[in-house]
Amino acid sequence: MEEDELDFACELEAALQLAPEVQLAIEQVFPSQDPLDRADFNAVEYINTLFPTEQSLANIDDVVNKIKLKIRRLDDNIRTVVRGQTNVGQDGRQALEEAQKAIQQLFGKIKDIKDKAEKSEQMVKEITRDIKQLDHAKRHLTTSITTLNHLHMLAGGVDSLEAMTRRRQYGEVANLLQGVVNVLEHFSKYTGIPQIRQLSERVKAAQNELGQQILADFEEAFPSQSTKRAGGPSNVLRDACLVANVLDPRIKQEIIKKFIKQHLSEYLLLFQENQDVAWLDKIDRRYAWIKRQLVDYEEKYGRMFPLEWCMTERIAVDFCHITRTELAKIMRTRAKEIEVKLLLFAIQRTTNFEGLLAKRFSGSTLSDVVAKKAEPPPPSTNPFLEDETTPETEEAAMEKGDVDKPKRPKVPDNPFHGIISKCFEPHLYVYIESQDKNLSELIDRFVGDFKAQGPPKPNVDEGGAVLPSCADLFVYYKKCMVQCSQLSTGEPMIALTTIFQKYLREYAWKILSGNLPKTTSSSGGLTITSLLKEKEGSEVAKFTLEELCLICSILSTAEYCLATTQQLEEKLKEKVDTSLVERINLMGEMDTFSTVISNSIQLLVQDLDAACDPALTAMSKMQWQNVEHVGDQSPYVTSVILHIKQNVPIIRDNLASTRKYFTQFCIKFANSFIPKFINHLFKCKPISMVGAEQLLLDTHSLKMVLLDLPSIGSQVVRKAPASYTKIVVKGMTRAEMILKVVMAPHEPPVVFVDNYIKLLADCSPDTFQKILDMKGLKRSEQSSMLDLFRQRLPAPPSGVENAASISLTAPTPEQESSRIRKLEKLIKKRL
Repeated sequence: MEEDELDFACELEAALQLAPEVQLAIEQVFPSQDPLDRADFNAVEYINTLFPTEQSLANIDDVVNKIKLKIRRLDDNIRTVVRGQTNVGQDGRQALEEAQKAIQQLFGKIKDIKDKAEKSEQMVKEITRDIKQLDHAKRHLTTSITTLNHLHMLAGGVDSLEAMTRRRQYGEVANLLQGVVNVLEHFSKYTGIPQIRQLSERVKAAQNELGQQILADFEEAFPSQSTKRAGGPSNVLRDACLVANVLDPRIKQEIIKKFIKQHLSEYLLLFQENQDVAWLDKIDRRYAWIKRQLVDYEEKYGRMFPLEWCMTERIAVDFCHITRTELAKIMRTRAKEIEVKLLLFAIQRTTNFEGLLAKRFSGSTLSDVVAKKAEPPPPSTNPFLEDETTPETEEAAMEKGDVDKPKRPKVPDNPFHGIISKCFEPHLYVYIESQDKNLSELIDRFVGDFKAQGPPKPNVDEGGAVLPSCADLFVYYKKCMVQCSQLSTGEPMIALTTIFQKYLREYAWKILSGNLPKTTSSSGGLTITSLLKEKEGSEVAKFTLEELCLICSILSTAEYCLATTQQLEEKLKEKVDTSLVERINLMGEMDTFSTVISNSIQLLVQDLDAACDPALTAMSKMQWQNVEHVGDQSPYVTSVILHIKQNVPIIRDNLASTRKYFTQFCIKFANSFIPKFINHLFKCKPISMVGAEQLLLDTHSLKMVLLDLPSIGSQVVRKAPASYTKIVVKGMTRAEMILKVVMAPHEPPVVFVDNYIKLLADCSPDTFQKILDMKGLKRSEQSSMLDLFRQRLPAPPSGVENAASISLTAPTPEQESSRIRKLEKLIKKRL
């Protein structure tokens, strides 16, 4: 029985375990603080709460009675709820049946309403049937009356039109004809009716007759066979133009064509190819003639033609087309007589005239010009834009007669640009050849001036000066570019760019590279004089102060040319046609100036490097095994510092305007000096412990000087660039590690070898051999050390063998320097 009761209790407890969501919903609906209502109710904890002590068990009967009372109340509530639910199913079915009956009654009422609505609609249709018939009859009757009125107007208008045409009453015809045409459009659907078709044919015949009659009137007033024009316009012709607006557009075009041809016939006679005034030197007379003719037209015929015909602009445009054709013809015939000044004069006057046309007219009559104006270009920071906005008017320039001076570039929305000046493009080779000659003479003058005046004087206060010839060259380039862009933005600009490229290269080689100071010995060979000087112990020849300043000046000039050439390329691309932009490329010339900069920096590095060579040679020749005590820095260190303090401040002050190239100089010098110093360090053998300590002190002194190299001797102390500091620290730390390995005892050998691999991380047996030589070990000891070194080397990762083979084929700078030194010793012995 106890087991059955236990099983029943477990099943009951499992049945009472609700889902967390259900339990949370119950707590929200029926919040309770009673522990019995908690989901995690624990009977033992609850009893311990009721009877925390033994003394509290005295009232256990009261507690039991209260719980029993509570249980009876819960049983009563549950019984009431259960009994209340016994009749719920029956009540629900009854309510459902009542709802179904109500829905059926509602459907019946809706059907009745629908039937009544259909009967009402049928009744309304029967009532309004007669009304609709009356509405249709009224609409047809109105349309018939309107059509008859239009027919009456058309018939009367056609009769009146024919009568007025015969009497040349063009003023009344203009209004009447437009009305007749509009009325005739209403009968476009009735052209199958014979009477309507007959009226339409009469209207067309009247239009044709009017067109022929108006053309005959204009031919009589302005005969094409005679250059003599009528004294003034007539009202009849003015009204005839209004009629022509309504007629076929070909009539209007014919009138305009005949009038302009007759108006410009005198121009063709005055400026024939065989006339003296037809040549380019008198091109002003052409434009003066058309200006007078336009003023004369405005006075005499301005009111005869409608404003929308734009007759003044049409006359000017036809004049431009004729002038371009005539100028092209005469320039082909007399091409050998075209000179640069004459060509530029004609182009300037022509472009000025085109500018005046753009101010006066909108260009609406030009079929190949879009009326919409282009958006203004964004402001540019290009220095080539300077002085292009000089407020000098075209009239003032014409009065001065300054042909060669470049004018402001034409705005891109000038519809008349090139309408005449296009004819000069085939002959612009004369201008290009002239600029080629002028630039050649300019470069020769620069070379002569440099030889006559000599290198620029040192001026360390203001930094390295840019050669004046550089600014003169680019000012002339700018003048040519602006001038050529006014003449043409097509192939001539490409030809001019080619000329620019040619003389940029010549300037780089003749003026810049050609004037760089020459070193006493070439980079790849030796001279007997230099060897004798070195044997005698004299110092290596250095650049003078003037030569150092000259190198810095050439470097600054090349840097200016590099930046300005890039700006020149951008400006040329702005000036040239869009289809030709890809052909503008000055990268080769910029590379040339970059080469000049690199060579200048290399010269400065070689000069300072060569000045330090005697000191390093002296270091390698010292007897370091005989040094007895460690003192201050050695004399060779003082010599190196002296040369650095002599050269670096001069170079830094002269490159103040180009700090990045001074940084490059410092980096290249460090990359050259430190490997050479380590190479000479290996030649110091044998070395005692005290000697190694002295060398370590000297190395540290040189390291501090090199770290301070960018700001040495300067009142303003600046932090050296991180890239430079990294190179110095890495290289000089290697030198210090070499000396520390030399100072370490070689017994036991395993510890020495492991210490070497740890400090230097150099797996080359040659370097290890040099370390052993510096320690003064015997050959037998070195052999065992080398074997141990090869055994203790870490396993090489994949690809190291290939890298080793590559290193054998491409010697390091230290190996190359060693070979050169061996060659020097060989030559010295033979001498």
